[in-house]
Amino acid sequence: MIKPLELAIGLRYTRARRRNHFISFISMISMMGIVVGVWALITVISIMNGFERELRDRILAVASHVTVSGSNGWLAEWPRVSERIGGLADIRADAPFILGQGMLTRGKAVTGAMLRGIVPTLEDDVSQLSDHLQSGSFDSLESGNYHIVIGYVLARQLGVEVGDKITVVAPQGKITPAGMLPRLRRFTVSGIFRMNMYEYDSALALTHIEDLGRLLHSEGKVSGLRLKLEDVYQAQSVNRKLTQMLGSGYYINDWTREHANFFRALKIEKRVMFVILFLVVAVAVFNIVSALVMVVADKQADIAILRTLGLSPGSVMALFVIQGTVIGLVGSLAGGVFGVLTAMNVETIVPVLEQWLGFQFFPSDIYVISDFPAEMRWPDVFIITALSFVMSIVSTLYPARRAAKVQPAEALRYE
Repeated sequence: MIKPLELAIGLRYTRARRRNHFISFISMISMMGIVVGVWALITVISIMNGFERELRDRILAVASHVTVSGSNGWLAEWPRVSERIGGLADIRADAPFILGQGMLTRGKAVTGAMLRGIVPTLEDDVSQLSDHLQSGSFDSLESGNYHIVIGYVLARQLGVEVGDKITVVAPQGKITPAGMLPRLRRFTVSGIFRMNMYEYDSALALTHIEDLGRLLHSEGKVSGLRLKLEDVYQAQSVNRKLTQMLGSGYYINDWTREHANFFRALKIEKRVMFVILFLVVAVAVFNIVSALVMVVADKQADIAILRTLGLSPGSVMALFVIQGTVIGLVGSLAGGVFGVLTAMNVETIVPVLEQWLGFQFFPSDIYVISDFPAEMRWPDVFIITALSFVMSIVSTLYPARRAAKVQPAEALRYE
């Protein structure tokens, strides 16, 4: 335990003006390096958290939290399954769907798309796609009308607007006296959505579940049930519960599996950025080592006098540990405060900088996300600040040990 004497002398050494001003300069640079490193690390990690949240929200606005389907790709008794899983507290809503692939044509324009049959009255319960409609509405998707809602990139590729007709060609054929003919049906475009995610805007088309069922000859079956959860982060837990409840005749999938590679890549990117920016803190910590080594050399006579007055080697070591700890503590706390303030106000600071500099960092006509979303997470702040502080303490051990080994007789020989 550090005694008041060691604490008092250590703090005095920290704030004292030295004969060698270069040592004071190195100490100040070390503290500023820790401040900048922690500040930048908290800010960048918060911005990356914001981008991850923005992308996750956009994906989950279209993708299902959890899907339940039959082992053969079709679910015949879906009302019974819906009733069974409806008792789980984790599930907020469910809706049947049919999933298929097809070719969309208009004139000479041809493009492939993923076809999703939905129940329009239940769609808002399991997705937020209606919030991204540019024109039209899901209310127009009525059974027998053969209306369709498509992404804006898909509409641009086909050259259609709301009210135009397109032809949907299903890959399953039908046998006629003339041979095998593809199944096709004329649909009227009744809505265009824009998610600002190319994989959905260019390759997703939605229609009424019964209309798509008739096109694909599903015979009353559906592809599965889409589930919306109370907490999207419990998807894996709900997946396990449903697997145990329903048995082996069903296939359960969730968004963490469906988009596993994408979110895994984001996590790897965050870790790499953490390591790169933490090197700034590491450089500052090495400066603490250099500063304390020079302090020990500068204070050889003082250390020898303290030893002759009865101060133990452990107490001498504590003096310099306290000095380095104070530098690390002030730098870590100051960097943490600046980082938190910047992360909480980055969405206000960036537009001001863009206006002052006269250009956008992420132009909206090029990038999907043109602003700087930030999500500060207190665990990240605590981890970054604590690691910086711990590294600054560890960096003091070598200089402090050198100070503890100073022999009074040798140090005072030429004094």
